Amino acid sequence: MITTVLMIEKPLVQTDVEMVTTLHGEEPVSFVVLLQPRGDQDRLLRALDDVALGELDQVVHEGDEPEGGEAVGPAEQFLELSLKRLREAGSEAVGQIIDEHPLDVLKSVAEQTRADEVIVLTAPHLVEEFFHRDWASRARHKVGVPVLKLFAHNEE
Repeated sequence: MITTVLMIEKPLVQTDVEMVTTLHGEEPVSFVVLLQPRGDQDRLLRALDDVALGELDQVVHEGDEPEGGEAVGPAEQFLELSLKRLREAGSEAVGQIIDEHPLDVLKSVAEQTRADEVIVLTAPHLVEEFFHRDWASRARHKVGVPVLKLFAHNEE
């Protein structure tokens, strides 16, 4: 069985579940899902990404999303929904919310579970990617196992 640490920012949609559960063909996969709620430390970067991607209507609504402590309630629901979808697809899945020191938690979880790989499933973050400050780029230097970056889907 392959053990994959899956780092996400939002709930998995069915297309994402199919993508991550079929990467290894028929080989069974066990997922450890780490969900990081969005924080206000990256609000400016999200707004710049939205402008760069031509999603100007998103820039206007950046302040509407719950952040910090307010994001934990929805994050718990997002995590449970994602775990349920992975299990329905036939995979083992456990998870946790991470809100502080995400790369340290990622490294620790990868070591404790003897993960075979890390998948960072995220929306495009053009500014962070350009400067190699996105989660996948930073994780590659920290976790000691292969890190795959995939782009999350927005709709079912």
